[in-house]
Amino acid sequence: MICSDGTPIYNLAVVSDDIAMQITVVMRGDDHISNTPKQIMLYEALGASLPKFAHLPMIHGTDGKKLSKRHGATAVGDYQHMGILPETMLNFLALLGWSPGHDIEVMSVDDMVRLFSTDGLSKKAAIFDPQKLEWMNGQHLSRASAERLLPVVATALEKAGLATMRDVEKRRDWFLELIDLLKIRARTIDHIVHQAEPYLKDDIDYDADAVATQWQDRDETAKILAAARDRLATTANWSPASIEQSLRKLAESLGISGGKVFQPLRVALTGLTVSPGIFDVLQTLGRERSVARIDAAIRYISTTARR
Repeated sequence: MICSDGTPIYNLAVVSDDIAMQITVVMRGDDHISNTPKQIMLYEALGASLPKFAHLPMIHGTDGKKLSKRHGATAVGDYQHMGILPETMLNFLALLGWSPGHDIEVMSVDDMVRLFSTDGLSKKAAIFDPQKLEWMNGQHLSRASAERLLPVVATALEKAGLATMRDVEKRRDWFLELIDLLKIRARTIDHIVHQAEPYLKDDIDYDADAVATQWQDRDETAKILAAARDRLATTANWSPASIEQSLRKLAESLGISGGKVFQPLRVALTGLTVSPGIFDVLQTLGRERSVARIDAAIRYISTTARR
């Protein structure tokens, strides 16, 4: 019952430990089924009561093979560095081999405790799907309060060189608003940081596809942006509702649809074709930075148009 170096073999060590801790239920992977008969004999030989044994299917990668290092990150800390929230990982792991039924997937810890039942345990191998994990993280980000996310986002922003902890603390309310604005479209903390760049940098880069699709007619685009710039500079109340009203009136006066104003303006403000609502973007950037962005876009268009 001992190895050549005098240490106890696995089965004896496990049984002795479980007896000492008065374990009554043993739940483990089905790769231990072959060990169970040996351990039962050890329990009986030691005169101890048998616990109940349960064997659960293994976790596989998306290729259907047993999960291993080749499938990606292996430590919880690795997923934390990838921008996955702890509550997401708990939720995701709980569903590997178990389901509460009723198509329920996104749960808090309290939900999982309340809904858990062995009846929901699966008899098939679970699949560790990183894409599903990222999707679930996006759901938890959407549910989380900005207050909950602020410390995590602030750390990531500082690491990315976009803001210091002191910056965040000085403008705490503004950063909370920013997080609320960005978390809806994010799947990881890193996604929030990437989306935050246009709001924290003085200068932005314009996505080539965004320029090609939204600034095709350079002269016309420059005129529209100039008109939007003048209108925004004189908008009395800097709120999403007031900004929307002002820009829609501008589009009407120019005889074009609102989208013909909003989309080129979105690229000028963020460098991208996709962002939160344009009126929310303007409010979050603030009047001064918004006007400066539009001026920079007009200069860029004028410079590139001459090439």
